[in-house]
Amino acid sequence: MPHQVTIQPSGHRFSVEDDETLLEAALREGFALPYGCRNGACGACKGKVLAGQVDYGTYSASALKDEDKVQGRALFCRARPLTDLIIEAREIGAAKDIVVKTLPCRVEKLEKLADDVMRMKIKLPANERLQFLAGQYIDFQLKDGRARSYSLANAPHDDALLELHIRHVPGGLFTDQVFSTLKERDILRLKGPLGSFFLREDSDKPMIFVAGGTGFAPIKSMLEHAFAAHLDREMVLYWGVRSLKDLYLAALPQQWQAEHPNFSFVPVLSAPLPQDRWQGRTGLVHDAVLADFADLSGYQVYASGAPAMVDAARDAFLRTRGLPEDEFFADAFVYAADTEAVT
Repeated sequence: MPHQVTIQPSGHRFSVEDDETLLEAALREGFALPYGCRNGACGACKGKVLAGQVDYGTYSASALKDEDKVQGRALFCRARPLTDLIIEAREIGAAKDIVVKTLPCRVEKLEKLADDVMRMKIKLPANERLQFLAGQYIDFQLKDGRARSYSLANAPHDDALLELHIRHVPGGLFTDQVFSTLKERDILRLKGPLGSFFLREDSDKPMIFVAGGTGFAPIKSMLEHAFAAHLDREMVLYWGVRSLKDLYLAALPQQWQAEHPNFSFVPVLSAPLPQDRWQGRTGLVHDAVLADFADLSGYQVYASGAPAMVDAARDAFLRTRGLPEDEFFADAFVYAADTEAVT
């Protein structure tokens, strides 16, 4: 039978059917709770159960630790109510005003940016545009009913074409197709925009962006939007990859740094090759942030990339640098059972 859920502090109420998670039901009824991967891996949807009982579902232990459960926390993308509930969660006012659409789209351009990174640009029907917030993602709806998620790399104002950065996962259901048989003018189907990883413009705090690999895509969208909006907040981008060839658009943030005095770019290589002759920063990308900032209590952090990187950054920044929990925003790129990447 359906259960009633009350969100605090707003007092909003919604009903959850037997086959729904808390997040699915909230989104269905128009309440935009924070979420990222929707697979129990990133922790972006974590909230507190103030009253009632839930089935926690399946999730990554790094996203919901035992001490979280002791404190009454749950991952709303996996939890299902066993009773009526009162929950505590942040609601995202900006996202709930955006209509999520399912649309056909045409592959307009395919461009290899690196051996394993494809820039795909897609075009919607002539009478359609996708309104989204900088940092959000879309789902490609596949013929077998499954979906694959990719962050939008273009800024919202630059929406004639939608830009995606797709990393090749060998054996991946969709990415094998992208790197072998997909052609320009092919038709795909998308759903979006989705996700609560987007630029918060109602703050004047300086921002640190931490990208791992193709986690650069949503951060590119955020930064291009910030520049277009003439935000004068301090912005620093740390982009971590393995070797120099993996900085697939390095000239772009270098250009931003030259054009915007309030922006700086710190590339970090974890395994530079001898031929790279790399003289810059090395190691893990979140460690570079730790080395540069002794106190993050007055900052916002936006992190996008592999779950291990996002989880390590969250833990270190909150535990050792005083970053407020509600100023850490993340988009963890996780993997489905067939090894296909999703965000």
